[in-house]
Amino acid sequence: MRTYFIVISIILLLSILVLGCLSIFKDLSYTNVSVDEAKVMVDSGEYFLLDVRTQEEYDAGHITDAVLIPHDELQDRLDELPTDLPILVYCRTARRSAIAGEILTDNGYLEVYNLAGGIVDWEKKGYPIEK
Repeated sequence: MRTYFIVISIILLLSILVLGCLSIFKDLSYTNVSVDEAKVMVDSGEYFLLDVRTQEEYDAGHITDAVLIPHDELQDRLDELPTDLPILVYCRTARRSAIAGEILTDNGYLEVYNLAGGIVDWEKKGYPIEK
């Protein structure tokens, strides 16, 4: 009988630990950053800059060193992203980049930042774009 209680206690303890770990991962999400915060991140060179707009939008102007992967292709192209750098993602106004942020965090990327206001607000601040 004593062995039975020990086994049940161990199972309960393991269940609590597993459920606790799952709740930690459930809360993982991307972080919205302001244009000014994003500028500092871009200037540091320590972030992978991901543009999730269309090819036409990218060609019309993008942040220097940004890599284009349209948001509707991202799920199938995750192997093109680094796993050793935080990712700063942007689009035109932050709608598509929010979707991309969810895709990234759902696939295990831990440091994902979304440029709030997108490239529209980036340009309003007078920050440079490349054509």
